[in-house]
Amino acid sequence: MGGARRAGWVAAGLVLGAGACYCIYRLARGQRPGSQKLRLRSSRSAEDLTNGSYDDVLNAEQLQKLLYLLESTEDPVIIERALVTLGNNAAFSTNQVIIRELGGIPIVGSKINDPNYSIKEKALNALSNLSVNVENQIKIKVYVSQVCEDVLSGPLNSPVQLAGLRLLTNMTVTNDHQHLLSHYITDLFQLLLAGNGSTKVQVLKLLLNLSENPAMTEGLLGAQVDSSFLSLYDGHVAKEILLRVLTLFQNINNCFKKEGHVAKPAFTKGSLFFHLYGEECAQKMRALVNHPDVDVKEKVTIIPKF
Repeated sequence: MGGARRAGWVAAGLVLGAGACYCIYRLARGQRPGSQKLRLRSSRSAEDLTNGSYDDVLNAEQLQKLLYLLESTEDPVIIERALVTLGNNAAFSTNQVIIRELGGIPIVGSKINDPNYSIKEKALNALSNLSVNVENQIKIKVYVSQVCEDVLSGPLNSPVQLAGLRLLTNMTVTNDHQHLLSHYITDLFQLLLAGNGSTKVQVLKLLLNLSENPAMTEGLLGAQVDSSFLSLYDGHVAKEILLRVLTLFQNINNCFKKEGHVAKPAFTKGSLFFHLYGEECAQKMRALVNHPDVDVKEKVTIIPKF
C-alpha cells in the first residue's frame, strides 16, 4: 500500500471497501426507537453515563469521568457497561483523539486480560473502534501479540474471538503493524479451516489485508496449510467466502510476480505455495470458470490461466 493511499485513509479517518477496511463496531445496543439524532449530554455522574443511553455522544469531561470509573471500579456489571459506552463513543473520530489524550487506551487495554469473556469482548470492541485512528494504533499495537494468542486459544466461533479478529483486521489495514502477525499466519489458516462461516469471513478479511503487502507474501506462501484449504475453492462454497479466497490468491500472486521471483523459492511441501500452485488447485480454477455467479467467474479470469 502506497504512502498516498495511507495518507488518504488518515485524512478520511475511515476506510471503506472490500478486504482492507476499517470496521466501526456498534456495541451491545443500537439506537433507541424514535431517536432521530445523537445528542450531546450535559453534566451527569459517571455511573449515569453507563445507564443504557448509548445514543448519547459524551464530551471530554464525561469521557474522563467514565475512564476514571472504569479504572477504579471492580464491579463487572459497571465495567462492562462502561466499556460499551466508551466503545460506542469511540466510533466518533473526535472522541478517538480525546480518549487517547486522556490516557484511555491503556485503561481499556487492561481489560482484555479480564477472565470474564463478556468484559474481554467489550474491551476488544472498544479498542477496535479506537484503532480506526492511525495514531491510536501506535498505542494499541502493544496488545497485538496477546490478542493473537487469545484469538487462537479462545472459544471457537465465540463473540470474543470475533472481536479479537476485528481488532486485528483494523490493525492491519495499513502495512505498519502487519509484521507483528508474522508468527501467527499458519495458525490463522488453521482457524480459517476450523471456524464457522462468520469466523471464516473475519479471518479472510485479516488475511486479505496481509496479502496486499509484498513484504508478507513469502510468509503467507510458506505457511503450513492443511490440504482441506483447497475445498474453499469448490463451487458450492458460500459466495462471501469463495470471492475472498479467490481474491487472496489473486493478491498473493500479484505480489509474488511483483517481487520478481523467476524460480520457485524453497517452500516446503504442505505450504500454501504448493497448494495454490499445484494441479488440484488448477483443476478447481478451471471448474470455477463455469460457475453460475458472474462475480466468481470474473474473479477467476483475473487469476493466471491454468
